[in-house]
Amino acid sequence: MNTRETEEFNMSRDTISIHFVNAALTGVKRLGMDVETLLSHVGIEAELLRQPKARISPEQYTRFVKMLWMVTQDEHIGFSQDIRRLGSFAIMCQLIVHAKTLGDALELSTQFYKLFGDEWCVTLERDKHEARLVPLIPKDADPDHYITESMLMIWHGLAAWLIDRRLPLERVHFNYPRPTHADEYDALFFAPVMKFDASRTEITFAADYLELPIRQTGETLEDFLKTAPADLLVKFKNTHSLTTRIRDVLKSQIGEEMPTLNDVASMLYLSPQTLRRRLAAEGKSYQGVKDALRRDAAIHLLLNPRLTLEDVAQQVGFSETSTFHRAFKKWTGVTPGLYRQLHGYH
Repeated sequence: MNTRETEEFNMSRDTISIHFVNAALTGVKRLGMDVETLLSHVGIEAELLRQPKARISPEQYTRFVKMLWMVTQDEHIGFSQDIRRLGSFAIMCQLIVHAKTLGDALELSTQFYKLFGDEWCVTLERDKHEARLVPLIPKDADPDHYITESMLMIWHGLAAWLIDRRLPLERVHFNYPRPTHADEYDALFFAPVMKFDASRTEITFAADYLELPIRQTGETLEDFLKTAPADLLVKFKNTHSLTTRIRDVLKSQIGEEMPTLNDVASMLYLSPQTLRRRLAAEGKSYQGVKDALRRDAAIHLLLNPRLTLEDVAQQVGFSETSTFHRAFKKWTGVTPGLYRQLHGYH
C-alpha cells in the first residue's frame, strides 16, 4: 500500500454489515417510503440489500442513518407510532452535560426520556458493585433488534464521551435468541460475558464509573453534536479484544506477505495455542481475522475511483486480480467490479 492509502485505511473503522441497513429500513417501509430512492441519495444501490454478506463503509452508513432521520423527522426513524422529534437527543445532552457525575447525568437522561412515556427509552439501575443500562423497547416493534442495539450503543458511547474515557462492559445480556448477525456483536458490545435468551436485555459495567466527574462542557458538546448520535453507531467498542490487537499488528502488513499465526503470537507475547484458544473464545480464527482485514481494506479502496481493480488487488496482497475477484466475492457475495458499480463508480 502506498503511504497515503495506508493512512486512510488505518484511520478507518471496520466495515458495516448490510444487515444493519436492512434492519434500519423497517420503519421507513412501514411509512410507505420508496426505499430504492432513499438509498440512491446516499450512494447505496438496492441490489446490495439482497446480498447478505455485503458490507459498506462507516461513512456510508453514517450518511444513511442521517438521511433516515431527515426524511422521517423522527429519531426513531418510523419504528414507533409516537414520533421522537429531531432535536430531542441534542436537548437531552444540553441538560445532562452540566451534571456533576456520570450517575447524575444518566439519571437525568432517563428522567428526560420518561417524559415521552415508559417505553422506547433506556433506564439506569445500580447497586453497590454494578450499574446496568436496560432498554425498554416493545419486542414486536423491533423485530431485528435494531433500535435496541442502537440505543445501547448510543448510551454506552455517550457515557464514555461524558467522562472522556473508555467504559468497559462486564456483561451483555439479550432477551432474544442469538441472531444471525451475532458475529458483529463482539465489535458492538465487546464484553467478557455475552448471553442470549436472557430474562432481559442489559449492559453491565462497574458501578464505580457512575461516580466519575463529567469532563465535557457546553463548548465540547457543540462539536460532539455535529456528528452525534450517528457517529456513536460506528465507533466500535472492542479496542481491547484480541481480534483488534491482531488486526492492528496486521494492518501494516497489508499488501505484503502476511505473518504466520506463530509470528503474531510471538509479537503479542502469547503461545500459538493460547492465541488460537483466545481467538476461538471470541468466535474468530486467525485466517478469518486476516480475511476480514483484507475485505475491509478492499471495500475502502474500491470507493476510491482513482484506483483500478488491479491496484486494489495488489494493495490488499493479491498478485493475481482473478484470485482477488474470487476472494472478494466469497467475502461479500459480489465481485469487486459489481461492488464498485453498485456504489456509482465504473
